[in-house]
Amino acid sequence: MSEQKKGIVYFVGAGPGDPELITVKGMRLLKESDLVLYAGSLVNKELLKYVRQGVPCFDTAGLTLEETITLIRDGAAAGKTIVRLHTGDPAIYGAIQEQIDALNEEGITWQVVPGVSSFLAAAALLGRELTVPGGTQTVIITRQGGRTPVPELESLRELGRHRSTICLFLSAGLLEEAAADLMVNLSPDTPVAIVERVSWPGECAVLTTLAKLAQDARAAGIKKTAMVLIGDFLKAEGNRSLLYDPSFSHGFRSKEQSGDGAKEDHE
Repeated sequence: MSEQKKGIVYFVGAGPGDPELITVKGMRLLKESDLVLYAGSLVNKELLKYVRQGVPCFDTAGLTLEETITLIRDGAAAGKTIVRLHTGDPAIYGAIQEQIDALNEEGITWQVVPGVSSFLAAAALLGRELTVPGGTQTVIITRQGGRTPVPELESLRELGRHRSTICLFLSAGLLEEAAADLMVNLSPDTPVAIVERVSWPGECAVLTTLAKLAQDARAAGIKKTAMVLIGDFLKAEGNRSLLYDPSFSHGFRSKEQSGDGAKEDHE
């Protein structure tokens, strides 16, 4: 008698919305899957077109962790290849750790497949680099505390001290509070971009300032599913990158010298 195939679970980053922004590996796994569980409140259902006809697909938006794990457990016991589809990248506010811990207790094999996060898609839409040569070299990924609190040392009041690029998740309904906390240490004129439903049809970007953040979001009708990017990177020109400067040598290129055009070898 042949040994029964062992099931496996793939936590796949679905990307920010555009079905073409899933990774090649993620798309392949959807095509090979025997069971798909997806967060229907956020994941673009267009991605399900990659799934073979007849493969069960469950929207987990209304399920508890325990109900979701039961579906996974039953699928794994039947030797199925299971795709757990999360929006963006699963590692950022993806609530995957509690699922992984539960699967470890069950002895179920799993892997994580990264995806394109919405903060990266928002930067792409704006055509801005989050880190600026000669300017900020730090990107802070965080959210405004609300019903789910954040540690005091990670509050926006504290994080604003760094004057770094801030990518604000899960905070579209708390913009008044976020702006007030940030303006403890940041100028009211600090540039802000509010990007709604990035990479989806009808995506919208509003450029504003901290002082006008909540007001301009309301005027645009933005209430949820928005990424907020904050910092001088939105207007800073920065310096020329040393990486491609002819006077800067590194392991792949020698420094050009003035005069006769001779080059200095890099040791």
